[in-house]
Amino acid sequence: MTVKTRFAPSPTGYLHIGGARTALFSWLYARRHQGTFVLRIEDTDRERSTQEAVDVILEGMQWLGLNHDEGPFYQSQRMERYKEVIQKLMDDGFAYKCYCSKDELNAMREEQMAKKEKARYDRRCRGLEAPPSGKESIQPVIRFKTNIDGEVVINDHVKGQIIINNRELDDLIIARGDGTPTYNLVVVVDDLDMGMTHIIRGDDHLNNTPRQINILKAMGAAIPEYAHLPMILDEQGAKLSKRHGAANLLNYRDEGYLPEALLNYLVRLGWSHGDQEIFSVAEMIDLFDLNDINKSASCINPEKLLWLNQHYIKEGDAQHVAEHLAWHMEKQGINIENGPALTAIVNALSERSKTLVEMAQNSRYFFEDFAEFDEKAAKKNFKAAALEPLQKLLQHFTAVDEWKGEDLHQIVLNVTEELDLKLGKVAQPLRVAITGTSMSPSIDVTLELIGRERSLERISKAISFIEEKVANQ
Repeated sequence: MTVKTRFAPSPTGYLHIGGARTALFSWLYARRHQGTFVLRIEDTDRERSTQEAVDVILEGMQWLGLNHDEGPFYQSQRMERYKEVIQKLMDDGFAYKCYCSKDELNAMREEQMAKKEKARYDRRCRGLEAPPSGKESIQPVIRFKTNIDGEVVINDHVKGQIIINNRELDDLIIARGDGTPTYNLVVVVDDLDMGMTHIIRGDDHLNNTPRQINILKAMGAAIPEYAHLPMILDEQGAKLSKRHGAANLLNYRDEGYLPEALLNYLVRLGWSHGDQEIFSVAEMIDLFDLNDINKSASCINPEKLLWLNQHYIKEGDAQHVAEHLAWHMEKQGINIENGPALTAIVNALSERSKTLVEMAQNSRYFFEDFAEFDEKAAKKNFKAAALEPLQKLLQHFTAVDEWKGEDLHQIVLNVTEELDLKLGKVAQPLRVAITGTSMSPSIDVTLELIGRERSLERISKAISFIEEKVANQ
């Protein structure tokens, strides 16, 4: 059997962290078994579905690298097929027309609840061969004729065996009065037509599963295997809010996370392999198994995600990180054409950057001149005593033709020795002079990346700043 899984989001909102985890688990299972991963857009709710949400789903999947083998398929383009199946179920005696009005259904439920019975459709239209008197003009809904006897057995990879008595299920609506199909019908038809072998989805769909299995049986179809994933909760164990993971997945990209950091984070929300915390994508594919998914809900941990992101920035391939950094540089309006290579920036700043947004912000002085020195840094480091070291450095740096960090560092050491000062009394005023702030990579790396002309101009600017400051005291 060739494994075939799918991710089938509804474009009525953004792709969030729960949906992304479902997509990842489905993708990993297909990849591990050399199977097929399908992307399907469940857009039958035309009032709530938007093209913007579709675009975000596609962009999010692409950013994460969860490439699909088939699709994307759109349910809105398969309406004729659904109508064909509905008619076949009618012809084969597995579906019937229901003429009950909303008022009748409400009265029915109120009566059942008053008797402390489970509220459900009582199948009053099930045996009708023609519309009831006075209802000839009503456009009926179509209901599936659930088998009253027997039970549905679900051997779930996560939940274990689940047995549902068919008497607990009502005759669900599979087509509305206007003829449009409902969710449970279209999902079944799609899974059948697309040859799904494994359905991996959130456990909020568990109530639908016995109903969908009954429809598959009526169609004479093979029943796929199921894995229903427990919920993801916030740090306090409550349902996710937009502030804690339920917002647009691409917010993580915008906040400076690498896709592999988020994938590693997602895979550990409900799945584990011993005590291992860091997984490459190749390791995830090699090790992932549905039977290792935790049965209990998982809680998000933003600090862990930040830790993972910092790990991938530090340990990841510099070229790969630089490609993602370039996107953030553009977003922050930093022109990288007249500056050092981004791989060099990554190598210089990876130790001190938790996110790519932070890295981009802290690298601006490598590409752009700054209007003013940081007030606190200048107050501390631009005192009269800093004037002579900066003047000496400018003199020696001006004589340098090959602007190499190692040589520049030696000049700093020479000036320190010449003036009988501690290194910090020379290097720190220099750092503020060339970066505008008190924090940067090592002074030799910083000088080399900023470049000769910019460095000389900025040191001259700092000298003038100090001279003016001293004159006004």
